[in-house]
Amino acid sequence: MASTYLTRTPSAGNRKTFTISCWVKRSGLGSPQKAIFTAGDDSSSPLNFFGFNTNDQIAYWEYSNDTTGISDFLTTRRFRDTNAWYHIVLAVDTTQATASNRIKLYVNGVQETDVVTGGNNLYPQTQNQDLAFNDADGHYVGRYGYSSDSYFDGLMSHFHFIDGTAYDASTFGSTDATTGEWKINTSPSITMGTNGFTILKDGNTITDQSSNSNDFTLGGGTLTNLQDNPSNSFATFNNLIPQTGATFANGNTFVYRSSAGNYRRIGCTLGATSGKYYAEFQLGTNQWGGICLTNGGDIERTTLGNNGYMGEYAADKSVGIRHDGIVYSSGANVSSAQWNQGSLGATDKLCLALDLDNKKLFLGKNGTWSSSSNPASNTGGISLLGDSYTFCGATDNADCKINTGNGYFGTDAISSEGSNASGIGKFEYDVPTGFTALSTKGLNE
Repeated sequence: MASTYLTRTPSAGNRKTFTISCWVKRSGLGSPQKAIFTAGDDSSSPLNFFGFNTNDQIAYWEYSNDTTGISDFLTTRRFRDTNAWYHIVLAVDTTQATASNRIKLYVNGVQETDVVTGGNNLYPQTQNQDLAFNDADGHYVGRYGYSSDSYFDGLMSHFHFIDGTAYDASTFGSTDATTGEWKINTSPSITMGTNGFTILKDGNTITDQSSNSNDFTLGGGTLTNLQDNPSNSFATFNNLIPQTGATFANGNTFVYRSSAGNYRRIGCTLGATSGKYYAEFQLGTNQWGGICLTNGGDIERTTLGNNGYMGEYAADKSVGIRHDGIVYSSGANVSSAQWNQGSLGATDKLCLALDLDNKKLFLGKNGTWSSSSNPASNTGGISLLGDSYTFCGATDNADCKINTGNGYFGTDAISSEGSNASGIGKFEYDVPTGFTALSTKGLNE
């Protein structure tokens, strides 16, 4: 469960006009609400919430206290993509004469005009209404301040708060002329105002990177500096695949499933049909690491039986290796030919090199490739029968951790960074020549 949040109590500023701009990559979905930025400490003070509600809609609401609603603004769209970075801009200006101009919300450069009320007024009904943001009260990034819950579950980057100006999304980003993708403006031209701040711009710093020195403090949890960023999204476990009893954590790089005997598999959010990709796993007892097809139901064991190992069935066309060194590939036990390094202990790293140009998978342990194989020279390896693959873990009453380039196994950072000619991602061991991370940049190399 997410528990990290930042806090700061400002002096009173402009409570009528402000802008929030941030990039977020979601991990947890649904209940409870996921707060991006909130203001207000107790039921007697004004309260603001900005984030995702339990239905995965973007929500902004304002209460003069815990019962009197001023604004209750919701998108009709639901935002459930756990691979994408969303750029969200909220521009508020209650000095506007027209109520519908007092709140404007943009996602990836496009204004959200299909909006609904969550139960109270959609927009502030009183011109020049003072709101909770910029009041001299507790402000929280990543948590609801009043009831100490609603933690944001995911990643954040380039968080700007502007005191006194309502900017639109074009200040903070632009459309790539070639790809049509919304891309980040890392150094926007903005007037910050007295309480304005910029945090999480470069790594995980919560020191204000504007000229204002409006620094935040870490209120709880651990703030981790990952390689994942708005310009390069890394593959993680896909929590949209139905998994009874599965618990995801650490930006969906960690999965735990309490039910034994099912070996339910969880593929990643990115897959490929060509290219060469590298990843590392840490496996708990009875856990599997490997690759699986990205099409149809083969990612989750439904049609082929709940208790099937990864790769146990010919129709599966997947490859899996268990912590004790058992290897299955497309219906065959290939342990004796493909694995000569014994079991994988709790601190060992399983290395996978997925070569989709030559349709092969290479297995290694702690940086050494198994059974005289060599992915750099296409020597040995396991032949693949499918076309489109992703990295995959299978959980059975223990945890499975994956590093696709973020440099962490759950909460544990890599101890020493291996070489990586592509420059994309951080891994414990040397990335084989010609291979890269399974990420949006890696896919486009």
